[in-house]
Amino acid sequence: MNIEAAKLIGAGIATIGVLGSGIGIGFLFGSFFNAVARNPSVNKQLFPSVILGSALTEAIALFALMIALVLKFS
Repeated sequence: MNIEAAKLIGAGIATIGVLGSGIGIGFLFGSFFNAVARNPSVNKQLFPSVILGSALTEAIALFALMIALVLKFS
């Protein structure tokens, strides 16, 4: 197997973390909307936690993308 092919396969596998991050953000905001629909008074209490969770989940996606790019271009 060519080393270039192995790099591309590794980069493709590393991007699976981006898919997981997208699913996690979807669950996060879906649960938030469900909670606010049931009890609108908790919006101000939950919103900062949702934004923090979204930022941390998005950071995981950026790390996975960075690993994929390092594998591809190294």
